[in-house]
Amino acid sequence: MGLRAATSFLTPLGGARVPGPSDLAWFPVVGLGIGAALGALWWGIGKEWPPTVDAAVVVAADLALTGLLHIDGLIDSADGLLPHLDRARRLTVMAEPQVGAFGVAAGGMVLVLRVAALGAVRPDVLVLGGLWCLSRTLMAAVVSTQPYARAGGLAEAFAGRAPRSRGVALVAGTVGAVALLMVWRPLAGSMGALGGIVAAVGVLVLARRRLGGYTGDVLGASGMMLETVGLVVAAARW
Repeated sequence: MGLRAATSFLTPLGGARVPGPSDLAWFPVVGLGIGAALGALWWGIGKEWPPTVDAAVVVAADLALTGLLHIDGLIDSADGLLPHLDRARRLTVMAEPQVGAFGVAAGGMVLVLRVAALGAVRPDVLVLGGLWCLSRTLMAAVVSTQPYARAGGLAEAFAGRAPRSRGVALVAGTVGAVALLMVWRPLAGSMGALGGIVAAVGVLVLARRRLGGYTGDVLGASGMMLETVGLVVAAARW
């Protein structure tokens, strides 16, 4: 039941379900599954088209598998966190359906960087499985440790006493994700993980200073930044 609820929250699959605190323990598993599916697609089409086309197809498939949830969070977060606004106005802007210049620029740049980075790396399931698992593990860790900034928001459903299994799952998710990346390529994988974590923490620190905590949009933005910066760093000529 926890796996299904986590899947339905992070993807369009699994049907509509109300998530609970214990479901966070399954976030790393869902992230690994999404990354592995994308990696398998990437590897499978790698001999059929040029690298840039392969990369664009994988990025499009990721948007479909996540129901545009995380890219929407990134765009909303850019519109709310980057301009000079007071805290109440930031939360209002992030809840509005309109997209501003900050959101367009951030979303477009992230998509371009993802395509470019994937096009520069040989297709492999391990790198996407590791980074996507790590991003969802980070999301669950944020919910478990940081204050929630929007009363009545979607992610508030995860609030409550955390079962002991959650901590075990988050540690296992982090270790497993980093292990996959290091098996892929020790130096590039470890540096990609580090770079991605630093970028995601930067988003979270900014949200803490300007909102007082995280929102569902901030979770999506931090995950997107971890994956994107992780891919870009891993694609360097190590």
